[in-house]
Amino acid sequence: MKDENGKYVRLALSIAGALSVSIILYFMILRISDVSDAVGVIDAILKPFVYGAVIAYLLTPLCRRLERLFKKAFKTRKEGFIQAIAVFCALLIGILIIILIVLLIIPALVKSVSGLIQVLPSQLDKATAFMEDFLDRQPVIIQTLDSWTEEIAEHIEKWLNTSVLPNLQSIGLSLFDRVAGIVTVFKNLLLGLIIALYLLLKRGQFAAQAKLCLRSILPGRWYRIILTEAAYADRMFNGFFMGKLKDSVIIGFICFIGCLVLGYGSPLLIAVIIGITNIIPFFGPFIGAVPCALLLVLENPVHCLTFIIFVIILQLLDGNVIGPKILGDTTGLSSFWVLFSILFFGGLWGVTGMMIGVPLFAVIYDVIRTLVFKSLRKKGETALIEDYERTFKHDEKAEGSSR
Repeated sequence: MKDENGKYVRLALSIAGALSVSIILYFMILRISDVSDAVGVIDAILKPFVYGAVIAYLLTPLCRRLERLFKKAFKTRKEGFIQAIAVFCALLIGILIIILIVLLIIPALVKSVSGLIQVLPSQLDKATAFMEDFLDRQPVIIQTLDSWTEEIAEHIEKWLNTSVLPNLQSIGLSLFDRVAGIVTVFKNLLLGLIIALYLLLKRGQFAAQAKLCLRSILPGRWYRIILTEAAYADRMFNGFFMGKLKDSVIIGFICFIGCLVLGYGSPLLIAVIIGITNIIPFFGPFIGAVPCALLLVLENPVHCLTFIIFVIILQLLDGNVIGPKILGDTTGLSSFWVLFSILFFGGLWGVTGMMIGVPLFAVIYDVIRTLVFKSLRKKGETALIEDYERTFKHDEKAEGSSR
């Protein structure tokens, strides 16, 4: 009787919980604009903590290596002292790397812009002379262009009178908001560095607190599953990003040598752009190639054409030789799912989504795969799993190699 009552109590609680969630969701949908504003406010408040968490996560492997190195060097058992020195050195190295990249980009960018300013007038004169010579031999085109010019001038005048002039104040406010947004980003980064310092110093304590909280609200089986998946996610993100960083450095160096051999202007700037954008899987080198090609087309159209061919060859080399050698099969995803994850998360979060999309989807894919296989085994459908693994043995081996 007692078990029967407990059964009805659990059923009633489940129904009450489902109704409560449904009511909350219903009112959230009704007040979606207010919910969106509240989420935006919370996101703005927590942005420094997000930056700090990302910085701390990226520097954690370096901190661990420095801690091991300092323990051997100092031969002391003062864990706090070793950890503090390692964290300080890791943050200093990270800041110095960023400063070094900026110092590499800014002078090269200034040199490229000044070179373009010197070359642009002569290029424009050549283009103007070519167009005048061409139009002199095509009177019909001149008449058509004259009529188009009058229409375009009318449209521009109408646009200025109806859209630009009445909205000068809003345009000024928009520019001010953009400048304020840039200042806010730098402020959040500065706060993020301070928060990263605390996270790195107390990362062991925070991890232990998170485990205590999880264990207090979850049964043992789910607690172990979440810890296993969290450890897998950490290995996935860490291995992917560290591998991509190594790969990008190599690609940037090869690009720099190639630009020197081919005689391009500003080889260092081009190499840095290609190396940084190479962190984005699949599309990265092509995204970086666009501004570089625009720089080269003004310098020399032939250089632009040869650079595009060079980037295609470089991408093939990276995708088939360098990338697999460094990364191996880190994610265990097929090419289709890699492309899907880049496009999907890139559409959601822009460039950031393109960078984290592949390892994030690999974790989601692994969680779904694990739950599906466990459910099938629980139902006694092991034959389905064996048939699938036998049919797609190569794919399963790739997926399993990342665990």
